Amino acid sequence: MRKLAFILFIFVALAAKAQTDLQVLYDTGKGRNYWTTTVEMFKPDKWGSSYFFVDMYYNGGKDRHPSLAYTEISRCLKFWNGPLSAHVEYDGGLLSVGNAYLPINNAWLAGVDYGWHDQAFSKFLNFKVLYKTIQGKNPNSFQLTGVWTLNYFKNKVTVSGFADFWREDNVNFTNGNNEPITPTNTKFVFISEPQFWYNATEHLSLGGEVQVASNFSTVNGLKVSPKVGAKWNF
Repeated sequence: MRKLAFILFIFVALAAKAQTDLQVLYDTGKGRNYWTTTVEMFKPDKWGSSYFFVDMYYNGGKDRHPSLAYTEISRCLKFWNGPLSAHVEYDGGLLSVGNAYLPINNAWLAGVDYGWHDQAFSKFLNFKVLYKTIQGKNPNSFQLTGVWTLNYFKNKVTVSGFADFWREDNVNFTNGNNEPITPTNTKFVFISEPQFWYNATEHLSLGGEVQVASNFSTVNGLKVSPKVGAKWNF
């Protein structure tokens, strides 16, 4: 965890001049009820754009120490005019089980990104078609991703989020109500996290997100988890 904290510090330092934010959310989903934090950075440049986020879940033990750390690092690259760019991405992290931390399987992705944005990057839409390899699980897979950010009412309201659909062999042990079930094998995963923010000031936003997932994180079928909180835009 110290290494992860150091890496997070380096990311924040490098992203000082980019679009960077810190989100603090309380997860009200059934069987969850804990705090989460997200640090994310997006920076466009003449060769494309860079993006990363780090999620932390705080529901470990009586002290509510971090129980999960997950990161995504991606780069869109192009040397030409037009809406298409090459996309490369890494996903991975750590999960707390008892007194041990277990790795979340490394995933590497590469493919094509179709994007539209306004000049200020205050509004953008992206759709990605990606080849995906999950280390130790599915060496040949795919992922479809949509990403959006839309600002309204002179940037006072922001609607943003993503939706991912990919192929992965999983064994699920609970249902959407957090109840144990007979272990069930599934092959496809869907997750979306639409966010809704009221931008109270240039830096402070209030609102939250709704996580909608299917066959994700050992949960069989659909699970909906609302989160409420705040975001600080650096």
